[in-house]
Amino acid sequence: QWQLVESGGDLVQPGRSLRLSCTTSRYLLDHNAIGWFRQAPGKGRVGISCISTSGENTNYADSVKGRFTVSRDYRKDTVFLQMNNLKPEDTAVYYCAAFIGCLTSIPPESAVDYWGSGTLVTVSS
Repeated sequence: QWQLVESGGDLVQPGRSLRLSCTTSRYLLDHNAIGWFRQAPGKGRVGISCISTSGENTNYADSVKGRFTVSRDYRKDTVFLQMNNLKPEDTAVYYCAAFIGCLTSIPPESAVDYWGSGTLVTVSS
């Protein structure tokens, strides 16, 4: 069974930065795009960013565009989500996901083949 393991979630103050990591197998990274979804308290899970299998294509939700950056480190079999200028509305459980796509947009939840278990990010003063 393929696994994705997120890490890096924490409690931070507004305006600060945080980097999330998603570690998985080389096979999964070589054959899938990797995306980040998040679920805020009382809300549904939404896609916020993804990076294609080649790493050449990235996509972002409007809510995080310009503040978040997704990247892949093939040597470490890891995908990162660098989050800058965090806001209280960024508070959520962040999930790493693997799927086919991300060439032009972030796919819906229904397109995800594999999920991580999530990591909690809390932005509060």
